[in-house]
Amino acid sequence: MWADSSGRQARKTPATVRIVMEVLHRNSSEKLVFLETFGCQMNENDSERMLGFLKDIRYSRTATPENADLIIINTCSIRDKAEQKVYSILGRFKELKKENPGLIIGVSGCVAQQEGATLLKRAPHLDIVFGPHNVHKVKYLLSEAEKKKRVVAVEFKEGIDEDEYACERPETGRKAFVSIMRGCDNFCSYCIVPYTRGREVSRRSADIVAEVVSLSGAGAREVTLIGQNVNSYGTGAGGDVGFPELLRKVASVDGIQRVRFITSHPKDISEDLIRLFGAEPKLCRHIHLPVQSGSVRILKEMRRGYTVSEYLSKILLLRQLYPEMAITTDIIVGFPGETDSDFNDTIELVNTVRFDNIFSFMYSPRPGTKAAAFDGQVEPETRAERLRVLQERQKEITAERNMELVGRTMEVLVEGVSKVDPEEISGRTTCNRIVNFRAPLEMNGTLVDVLITRAYANSLRGEQRERSVSCY
Repeated sequence: MWADSSGRQARKTPATVRIVMEVLHRNSSEKLVFLETFGCQMNENDSERMLGFLKDIRYSRTATPENADLIIINTCSIRDKAEQKVYSILGRFKELKKENPGLIIGVSGCVAQQEGATLLKRAPHLDIVFGPHNVHKVKYLLSEAEKKKRVVAVEFKEGIDEDEYACERPETGRKAFVSIMRGCDNFCSYCIVPYTRGREVSRRSADIVAEVVSLSGAGAREVTLIGQNVNSYGTGAGGDVGFPELLRKVASVDGIQRVRFITSHPKDISEDLIRLFGAEPKLCRHIHLPVQSGSVRILKEMRRGYTVSEYLSKILLLRQLYPEMAITTDIIVGFPGETDSDFNDTIELVNTVRFDNIFSFMYSPRPGTKAAAFDGQVEPETRAERLRVLQERQKEITAERNMELVGRTMEVLVEGVSKVDPEEISGRTTCNRIVNFRAPLEMNGTLVDVLITRAYANSLRGEQRERSVSCY
């Protein structure tokens, strides 16, 4: 902690103090890495592993690129113009390289996988390019760059070796992501993931559980199992059990209080998995189930593998069994050939399901995907207007869903200081709502009961209550 001008203790270190500390840090044998991450939870997990491998060679993280000895941009290529964004970001660091010729700059992630050596040609100040399959090689790549070599590593691996995950997490908080698989076999017509992350392969359940045990020992109380399609874990190469059984194994780890997972594919979610929410108390009552469109025709063009009625039947079962279940989704508007009628079908589905929240995007053609060559590409203005209409409607529904929680006592896992008020702490309900309330910071990592008193667009406010029988 530090004292402000009034002498009152504050809970956050000011930026000026951090910079001074980092400058002093330079006098030691350790070096600093600036790591900027874009995209999904898989990229977040890749970044955590990079930091773990770099920790082995005495690198620690800095929030200021000006102080860095190493800069890595971990990229995402899901959205349009991702490559241009990378070049723009790299341009910001060109002057830093001139001022400090020893600075090493790298690009990782899906854009690195997609562009490969082209990135080196277009950015002469770039030293390292490596894709998702080569995160574990970061120490070797860095040693090559220190010899003034410019290196590219974008080779695909067929299987998973546990040395890819054999690193200590540099900063284990109360929550942690655990990658259980890599790649995707679905080849949706709009999606570039199978081309940048390869075919689907699962890690062995014993290795996953061992990682969770390690995270629990380091203080993690909630783990989120992640993959492009977690429902198909174990059905292809690598896995030795089905996904529901993996969840049971992870939930049995001492110290772990909550288990989440993301992302589920609607065509593969099983009734066994749905019923596990009722049988396993540590499994959080929240599921992210991307629908992408409410139009039967568009879903077929997207190659999603399910119909609207099939999707709704699974939502109905979830809601019948668990009325308090929070359901979120992904939606793409403006897919090639989408008409006003198709878009209205999506709005009708949103009104029917009443998602707790959605992640919505305008369609953007990705090189190499089937949909990029489809006729009937929707005009940007139309896509933008449809996105606005969708987001406005969902904003109303989210506010209404949040208001329904006022007056209820909910179990909250405390995650730390509130971003809204440093005098408060913050946590999440099992249904993934953020709750801010007053309580001692020492409660970080514990489960507490909170009476919800107010609801906002993106969070809730509450008052701590004595522990009793908690509801979701």
